[in-house]
Amino acid sequence: MDYFGFSRTSRNTRNESSTNVINNPADISVIVIYFLIVLAVGIWAMVRTNRSTVGGFFLAGRSMVWWPIGASLFASNIGSGHFVGIAGTGAAAGIAIGGFEWNALIIVVILGWLFVPIYIKAGIVTMPEYLKKRFGGQRIRIYLSVLSLFLYIFTKISADMFSGAIFIQQALKLNIYVAVIALLAITALYTVTGGLAAVIYTDTLQTVIMIIGSFILMGFAFNEVGGYENFHDGYMTAIPSITGNISEKCYQPRSDAFHIFRDPINGDLPWPGLVFGLTIQATWYWCTDQVIVQRCLSAKSLSHVKGGCILCGYLKLLPMFLMVFPGMINVVACVDPDECQKYCGASVGCTNIAYPKLVLDLMPNGLRGLMLSVMMASLMSSLTSVFNSASTLFTMDIYTKIRRNAKERELMIAGRVFILVLIGISIAWIPVVQSAQSGQLFDYIQSITSYLTPPVAAVFLLAIFCKRVNETGAFYGLIIGLPIGLSRMITEFAYGTGSCVNPSNCPDIICGVHYLYFGMILFLVSCIIIVGVSLMTKPIDDKHLYRLCWSLRNRTEERVDIDPDDWVNNEEEDDKFQHEEPEEKPGFCKKALMCFCGLEETKAPKLSPEEEAELKKKLTDTSEKPLWRNIVNINGIILLCVAVFFHGYFG
Repeated sequence: MDYFGFSRTSRNTRNESSTNVINNPADISVIVIYFLIVLAVGIWAMVRTNRSTVGGFFLAGRSMVWWPIGASLFASNIGSGHFVGIAGTGAAAGIAIGGFEWNALIIVVILGWLFVPIYIKAGIVTMPEYLKKRFGGQRIRIYLSVLSLFLYIFTKISADMFSGAIFIQQALKLNIYVAVIALLAITALYTVTGGLAAVIYTDTLQTVIMIIGSFILMGFAFNEVGGYENFHDGYMTAIPSITGNISEKCYQPRSDAFHIFRDPINGDLPWPGLVFGLTIQATWYWCTDQVIVQRCLSAKSLSHVKGGCILCGYLKLLPMFLMVFPGMINVVACVDPDECQKYCGASVGCTNIAYPKLVLDLMPNGLRGLMLSVMMASLMSSLTSVFNSASTLFTMDIYTKIRRNAKERELMIAGRVFILVLIGISIAWIPVVQSAQSGQLFDYIQSITSYLTPPVAAVFLLAIFCKRVNETGAFYGLIIGLPIGLSRMITEFAYGTGSCVNPSNCPDIICGVHYLYFGMILFLVSCIIIVGVSLMTKPIDDKHLYRLCWSLRNRTEERVDIDPDDWVNNEEEDDKFQHEEPEEKPGFCKKALMCFCGLEETKAPKLSPEEEAELKKKLTDTSEKPLWRNIVNINGIILLCVAVFFHGYFG
């Protein structure tokens, strides 16, 4: 095993002679059993959840306890993109990338203690809905929906497809596009059979097995190199065997490889950017992204929200040890572009295959299949959530504005067609993902986030903590911040991010600023615009802001919405026409298929005014029992102390 012990050599002969590694009964049996278990859990949760009534849907949304919420938050965040991206960046540049994970220990406390209480009191279930209630109008809501779709395509979907394809490619030696198509086919089957209602339960199962498998792999990896000290010494003395006339700085290990905080000017991840710039984009991701916040809104009480955030925070300690260190142990390094192209199909570097190669070459039969199935299932769960969210955003926030009288079936068809378009664009974007940020997938995801999300983070922060901010200021902050971010992103992709061997020709005035610093600047500019324009325009009356911002969070008066809801329920009128003609009952096969796909036609029972009031009270209740409030508050303080300790120790 020439790439254990940090030989950092190009291994063309091994690559040419390798055969399929997932071809033994033990691995195949484990993969089949795992998917059957996930399917069983998904069907159990699907049957258990009442999807046929509005009241049942919302009540079920406020019935989750802290441990599945925490596990689902972790699983939603940690997909195969993390296993590929974090391990790859660790292999290339050391442990600083682990600081991205540990930053979340602080942000999840902010999520549970500051953001979610406002979302619950506001009585909302989506992030665009909150902005509509807070500011009124439609343009901010539509903007956020379009931007979310854009980010889904260029970060989540493309990166997840690419990382999943890397695993399949390494395991079965398939072409990367064949692997993507196979992955999408399996995902489509998983979406239908598992059901999106079961995401939290399957996420919990995946988290447990993911952690167990990753710990086993970490043990094998450290055993292979003889412990942590040998690991440290081996990494720092590793150089590739084929270097040609390339400068030493392109292949010598960084002197600060085992430090999180790096030089603020010359560091690849400068410490001010890691502390402040990363916090901005982490606030957008953890505190304003629909996929994350929705899991918190499903909790039965605010104490369970906080407990779930604390559990997620402790789980976020693990990626440094389960992903970054193993990636550095299994350094798949090449410096010559031609050698890199031969070995992994990317001329800028092969670090992205570090973790998949570790799984395939170190794990014994059976455990190898377990790790591969965990990665695939985690990826597919992530993709189904993203596809569903993207389809919902498009049909409900965009398509209904184009076709205001569209029937329900038309919306369903439009949503499914949009998913196909989404998949096509994402596949076409994969070559860009493959080459961006010197082949380091995680850096690519974070850079795109830094270019586009700081204005959104600024709007949400100021919307919650500054009641003087109004719709005009928020809109212009978003609309001016967007071209600033796009100018950097488009220019960088036009010139290419390059690599150490072949640097990009992008002008320093545009690309010379580190992406984390750029995010800080963009956030500050957006805040100035939002506050400045808001101060020059008319403020929003307090009666429209009760329980929508921090200073008015405990007001009990009836809130007057700035704009009425867009959707009008015509169910009663439809029922009159339906009573005139007796409805034909579907046959057994059709009924079973509709139930299987979650398209039951059962009408929701009409709630009495008392039931509606009780439902609304439950959905907006943030009260906590004193004992549990004290327990979660103490644990929140402990988690923050743990975060400070780990940052200081590895700083």
